[in-house]
Amino acid sequence: MRTTAVDRRTLLQLIAGAAFAGVPRIAHAARERIVIAGGGIIGANLAYRLAKRGAQVTLVERTRPAGGATANSFAWINATYSKQPFAYFLLNRLGIEAWQQLDRELPEQLPLQWGGSLEWYGDQKRAGEFRDEIRHHQAWGYPAHVIDEAALRALEPRIQPGPVAIGAHAELEGSVDPVRVTEVLLERAKREGAHIVYPAEVTGLAEREGRLRAVRTNAGDFEADVLIVACGTDTPRVASMAGIRVPLKDSPGVLVHTPPQPRLLQRVVLSPLAHMKQKPDGRIVTGSGFGGSPTTQMDRATGEQFLKTAGQVLPELAKMDVEKVTLGWRPLPQDEFPIVGFDPRRRRRGAARAVSHRTLQDSRRSLAITMSVGGIGWMGGTGWTEADSRAVAAAVEVRVRGSAFRVQGSFRFRVPGSRFEVQRYGFSPAHAEPQTSNPNLEL
Repeated sequence: MRTTAVDRRTLLQLIAGAAFAGVPRIAHAARERIVIAGGGIIGANLAYRLAKRGAQVTLVERTRPAGGATANSFAWINATYSKQPFAYFLLNRLGIEAWQQLDRELPEQLPLQWGGSLEWYGDQKRAGEFRDEIRHHQAWGYPAHVIDEAALRALEPRIQPGPVAIGAHAELEGSVDPVRVTEVLLERAKREGAHIVYPAEVTGLAEREGRLRAVRTNAGDFEADVLIVACGTDTPRVASMAGIRVPLKDSPGVLVHTPPQPRLLQRVVLSPLAHMKQKPDGRIVTGSGFGGSPTTQMDRATGEQFLKTAGQVLPELAKMDVEKVTLGWRPLPQDEFPIVGFDPRRRRRGAARAVSHRTLQDSRRSLAITMSVGGIGWMGGTGWTEADSRAVAAAVEVRVRGSAFRVQGSFRFRVPGSRFEVQRYGFSPAHAEPQTSNPNLEL
């Protein structure tokens, strides 16, 4: 087996999906009949990527595409300060890379807005904690820096920040209209030959000799070698049909949406009172945070009251109408780490799951990652696997169709039960560019 050194940027592109644009279809993947349960942003991207590589893809959605967590998400693309440990941060960082690649791959088709995020605090005690969080991420190579009130106002002239003990600008981050992105990806998937079926609720699995043969729905049966479960809060029900337990916990999120407005915000704004962003179509979306909303009320009066509160930061909000108030239930695993990959007991029977916590709420780096290794071996959402995100070691080796690619560093992770296994990985985040180049990758 050949081992080839790769640089940090190339490895990021390889894992994050940037390599897919120029990768030819894999003949083996064409034999795979893949059913994706879930028509949200992760399912849509998986359908597009897998169909583009030659797999026979059918996506089934219980209600309508982008109708669940996707429709009710803040849709912030980030790998920001709460993303720890390093393994979890890394996959979020790869997700940003993947979004950037997708934006290049589909120019002017995706409602994406870059420019970073702004976050600040007026409390001195919280300011000290926040400064440590920023330094921690800077040590991992994340482009974020401390700013003062003058810089904050210069970046977002419309806001009234109040007291600013510390501020930060995380430059790589962005936001997205998740519903429109899902629609674009599903349309692209259909052009690549994927079949999109809805409404179609999964009702059972057909197996023969211990292997998956078909996915049963109330719209008919669909032959399948692999089932990808990416259906948000319905994941526990569908996964249980394959004997897989997926523990989730309640995580409601209330957002207030305004009608389209003139351009007021350029970035994601994370103030002590409210988080807010302005979509490419001019609508402003605002909420109280990402740790679970303190209320599940979604009446107009609740929305109007919240706009008054948020208006202390962006005064124009206090004068705006409420277009709608949405309540979304995030598919949040019990341990708050995503659940990704084949179940070790079911790997050869074709059942996989891709459940991302806060998949569409606080990390719209959520471009699902797919890598085919002699078939469909591993798929990831926006986060990381449950326990393996905590392991640390010395270097990485990525095996793809018999070739190995290695980069030296300080972290280890693996996806148990997958045909694609990253055994060791790491790089020195102090260096923007790696030490090796021209790896002559072979997929």
